[in-house]
Amino acid sequence: MTTITSTYLHANIAAVENTVCYGAERLLVERHGKPVVALVPVEDLRLLESLENLVDVVEVAKALEEYEATGEGTPARDFFASLGL
Repeated sequence: MTTITSTYLHANIAAVENTVCYGAERLLVERHGKPVVALVPVEDLRLLESLENLVDVVEVAKALEEYEATGEGTPARDFFASLGL
């Protein structure tokens, strides 16, 4: 992954957008030598969101199994509420 500074990003935003969009490159932006943000192609973002959704589904399934098997744990309605669902 290529690292750029926030100063470079501000001065070269169009070129950076093209690098990420058309070059499918991931960029790490640093400010004062510390990473502050990553720029990724939209396809990567969509994949990450899909993986996060899959993790949520797996957690829900585990919680339901635990509750059904033992009667202990978090009731489904509370678990869904904790996920904002």
